[in-house]
Amino acid sequence: MTDLMTRLAAMRRPRLLLQAARHGVYDYNRNRDLRRVLRAPACPAPEEAMNVLIEEETRLEEVRQSGDAGYNLVRHIEVLIAILGEMRLLPRAQEAGG
Repeated sequence: MTDLMTRLAAMRRPRLLLQAARHGVYDYNRNRDLRRVLRAPACPAPEEAMNVLIEEETRLEEVRQSGDAGYNLVRHIEVLIAILGEMRLLPRAQEAGG
């Protein structure tokens, strides 16, 4: 869990990208959206989902920064929305005594 929180804390993304994701998180429905974003038949546990989402977001960020014409802005925002939505389901490190 600590590694996951460290990875989240280290993320630096453009303000507009994060604002779009914050607006979208209000409509986030885990059962509907997470399966679609992960392209999975079922929703994994929040921590497992976060690991997959962060890997995908990192890949998308690398494509964005490289200027590749194949960059998918909508997909990037969807992944960021899912990350923000799943963050709410993770136990807080402080509450767990860590």
